[in-house]
Amino acid sequence: MKKKSKKNQIPALKDNAVRIVPLGGLEEVGRNCNVLEYQGHLVVVDCGVLFPEYDQPGVDQILPNIDYLKNRVDDIEAIVLTHGHEDHIGAVPYLLKMRKDIPVIGSQFTIALVEAKMQEHHIVPNTKVVAEGDVNKIGPFEFEFIAVSHSIPDALAVFVRTPEGNLLITGDFKMDQLPIDGRLTDLRAFAAAGEEGVDLLMMDSTNAEVPGFVASESDIAPVIDDVIGKATGQVMVATFASHVHRVQEIINAAAHHGRRVAFVGRSMVRNMDIAEDLGFLDVPDGVLIDMRDMNSIPENRRLYMATGSQGEPFAVVNRVANQSHQKISFGKGDTVLLASSLIPGNETSVYRMINNLIGLGVNVVSSRNARVHVSGHAAQGELLYAYNIIQPAYAMPIHGETRHLVASGSLALKTGVPQDNVIIARNGSVVDMVDGESKIVGQLDFHNIYVDGGSIGEITDSELQDRTTLAEEGFVAVIAVVDGQSRQIVSGPVIQGRAVAEDDSVFDAVLPDVTEALQDSLEKGDDTYGMQQAMRRSLGRWLGRKLRRSPLIVPKIVEV
Repeated sequence: MKKKSKKNQIPALKDNAVRIVPLGGLEEVGRNCNVLEYQGHLVVVDCGVLFPEYDQPGVDQILPNIDYLKNRVDDIEAIVLTHGHEDHIGAVPYLLKMRKDIPVIGSQFTIALVEAKMQEHHIVPNTKVVAEGDVNKIGPFEFEFIAVSHSIPDALAVFVRTPEGNLLITGDFKMDQLPIDGRLTDLRAFAAAGEEGVDLLMMDSTNAEVPGFVASESDIAPVIDDVIGKATGQVMVATFASHVHRVQEIINAAAHHGRRVAFVGRSMVRNMDIAEDLGFLDVPDGVLIDMRDMNSIPENRRLYMATGSQGEPFAVVNRVANQSHQKISFGKGDTVLLASSLIPGNETSVYRMINNLIGLGVNVVSSRNARVHVSGHAAQGELLYAYNIIQPAYAMPIHGETRHLVASGSLALKTGVPQDNVIIARNGSVVDMVDGESKIVGQLDFHNIYVDGGSIGEITDSELQDRTTLAEEGFVAVIAVVDGQSRQIVSGPVIQGRAVAEDDSVFDAVLPDVTEALQDSLEKGDDTYGMQQAMRRSLGRWLGRKLRRSPLIVPKIVEV
């Protein structure tokens, strides 16, 4: 397999080369974004967000490295979206804030979700709806759209014809043979692309470590029906707000057992309204009820369809578990069904939520004790089929952590892709294709762009480290007043802490050392910064040695 290139050795793009730059989605599961370039023309394929981990406190979302496009926005021909999940569309508003008239191209359901999202950002997007089988000329590229099955309706792969070779970008997909909506992954179109020639295959790698085949979504319908049928009290089902197929199964089960369904949570209500309006969700008459009217029916006929399966602090399920929801309360005899996967990194919050629910006497059903979820991503068996059907000249796995990409690359080798033609790229890798041959030619200095409330890109990694330190180790301030002319200490130092020790009197033991360090710094003629650092070093050594703590230390010198 080809090795990664060193940073910041990026040659100019030659006139006879197509450049592919992943701005997210590699070495991680999220913020998928790939930029195609030829002779100054750019097309962005997907533009999603990554959700923060525990060591990124205060961060709402993490964007792809769209700073790469800041000085090139006028060269962008279009944003092409494979499907409507947040990790593929969530960053579109931030790219459109750079230039609002960039065409946004996607399937009917994907575009409907994008347009709803744009309303929150007060942007009227320039959208275009496409369907499987459509062929569109976008700048120097020709895009052919291919139907794929996934855990959201209307997902597409894209076969891209370029002057220097053909690319197939699968987006997220699986080979569900009995999909809820009857829409199969179009293997005939994959085969046709292979017959024409796929010079570079960029394929979903999320489940590349999982043996065999992913079960059909229809396989879990009887389990969900059984759980709802056996429930004696209220039922709440939590899943992703975009998983229309799962919601359809739940509505069918609710109708079968005479329950009324209320959608709870803004994103759930919005997405299901869109899905029903467009015909992707079939709701029998008399099943839906407004949440405000739920108390008018018996508890054993209530079913709440909600978000919050990942233990999000302010989501419906967690508020019910914490008994902080104003309108919904659950207890003994009620059932909560978590009909989704557990995203790595969310274990602590999810298990805390489950424990709280069980403590209330609620029966909790999840993928840990029942088959109530199947993945939306192809496992090894399906990926092998895809590699064999398509027979790419080069393979560049996408959408996955490093272990997923390497596992997918290993599958490509088994199907006959030469070892030198398997490209294990990373975020910011620069891949050039010339006459059908692809290779990594450089590496961008990739960085995270954090959304923190109204702040976009202003929070740095070092500031996040300070936040983490503050949360885990506490805060200590040390303040002193000095006479800049006489080089003497006028007042202090005074040390105050928060969440470090039970009482500030514990710092009395280190005051002589900090005072001596400050006096030495004064005598050496240090400036304000130097004096502050002298106090920080002295205090930091003592805290580590005596209290075994590494709090955030903020020194302050006031000169008079």
